[in-house]
Amino acid sequence: MSNTIQRNMSLAGEPPVSLSVVQKISVLMGMSGLMVLLLAIFNINFPDKSIWLTISLTSITLGIILFSYGAYAHKSAGIKNDGVWFKSVSSRGFLAWVLGISLTGFYIILYFFPQFLGLNNNGANTGLIALFDPLSKLLSGNPASQWFVYGTLYTTSIFAFGIKFIWKYRHNRYEIIRTISVMFFQLAFAFIIPELMARLNNDEAYNIPYYDLKNIWPLNYYNFDQYRIDGFITSGDIGMALLVLGIVSILIITPILTYFYGKRWYCSWVCGCGGLAETSGDSFRQLSDKSLFAWKVERWVVHSVLVFSVLMTTAVIHSYLSYDADKYWLNKDIFLISVAVFLGALFALVWFFKREDLKKDAQYGAIGYLTIIIGLVGIHYVFGNSVFIFNPETLRSTYAFLIGSIFSGVIGTGFYPIFGNRVWCRFGCPMAAILGLQQRLFSKFRITTNGGQCISCGNCSTYCEMGIDVRAYAQKGQNIVRASCVGCGICSAVCPRGVLKLENGTQKGRINNDAVLLGNDVDLLDLIKQNK
Repeated sequence: MSNTIQRNMSLAGEPPVSLSVVQKISVLMGMSGLMVLLLAIFNINFPDKSIWLTISLTSITLGIILFSYGAYAHKSAGIKNDGVWFKSVSSRGFLAWVLGISLTGFYIILYFFPQFLGLNNNGANTGLIALFDPLSKLLSGNPASQWFVYGTLYTTSIFAFGIKFIWKYRHNRYEIIRTISVMFFQLAFAFIIPELMARLNNDEAYNIPYYDLKNIWPLNYYNFDQYRIDGFITSGDIGMALLVLGIVSILIITPILTYFYGKRWYCSWVCGCGGLAETSGDSFRQLSDKSLFAWKVERWVVHSVLVFSVLMTTAVIHSYLSYDADKYWLNKDIFLISVAVFLGALFALVWFFKREDLKKDAQYGAIGYLTIIIGLVGIHYVFGNSVFIFNPETLRSTYAFLIGSIFSGVIGTGFYPIFGNRVWCRFGCPMAAILGLQQRLFSKFRITTNGGQCISCGNCSTYCEMGIDVRAYAQKGQNIVRASCVGCGICSAVCPRGVLKLENGTQKGRINNDAVLLGNDVDLLDLIKQNK
């Protein structure tokens, strides 16, 4: 009994205790698995790569799971701060910087110097990539690439840390279900199925490009490149089905699901980027910047990335469309005019029906972005220049380097221990930007608050990975309707008073700008208004 007594008066709780015997064993197990990977990087040739790869991945996975068992199994269910601000790795201390720099270095090598990992396009792989050859050949029939290595480690991380996440948040049914969801979609839709589909290309009738079935444009900005479109068209019914799926996902599936459930259906239940952030990055969620300045920067940067993605994709598609009806039924002029009309009509509808829901800077930004897009299309027709002035492939390679590689990979994941686990989702993901606009303007989703019950403990704001000051909304009894909110539900899970609830209700009263200081008696507020 004496071991459970808190012996100081600090509201922050006890400093972190030393590792238990179980955790020490798990660290030894996990480090042994990592050692195999490190030895492979230094070109140690393992005699039976299948066995050693199995040993490595199993040791890492079991090490993480066993460590989680030691950390949470003997604690009562419920969220605890667990001394996160006392630990070097979770409070931007020395270990956090070591981990961040190590992850960033690995991503740089993976993206730009895969030959150092053993990739050999003109012969057999060596080093780390060769270690993954047996698994790659088992699934797709092809030797491993750096992306297969990345995908395997990515999936392993989500699976192992997903179990840790479930153990930690086992008191909350919503967290358990959505974590199982992201684990399933990553393992099946993003890893196993695409690799198995690659086997079809061994038949001359198929030329299907690698397709992560859960990725949707503009997150997969490359989906409408010419080589992919040609591959879909020449691969029969399966290829055309994948192409149609990509288009339908953008225009139909995404808006409908976001209308009913908000962006959480994708960002917190399906997306691999969000899945890694929620599981492997859970220890760093409190590091997200909650300042007003960060919020302003976030809105401008993420929507600028979205506009960049729209321009780049439009330019790339326009560059290869021809008037050859045997190859493409869509010609350049029809495509370009259709894009301009669609964006113009969408802007007009938003401006007419939802203008009051947009802040001033959002209104000015929307006008500016629309002017840029329509203006560049006009330049093309009036002056006869190449569409969007820039060479489309230059535009695409620039986007792929700056956004697809540097932002989403190197910074977005490598800097979890420094900037928090959702820096890519907040500041760089164009898919999050589109879903955020839909959620803010058209969705039924909101987080309702009961201001009368809020004790201002600040747990909700501290653990909001998207940098939202949740407590400020809760204190005033306002619904939380933010484009950036991914509906992870952690704010609700860590609230000791049950103040916050994730709901999908009617749109009436969804955005309640009136602050209800004493509880949330909406009828009383309406009565006051009527008597004015």
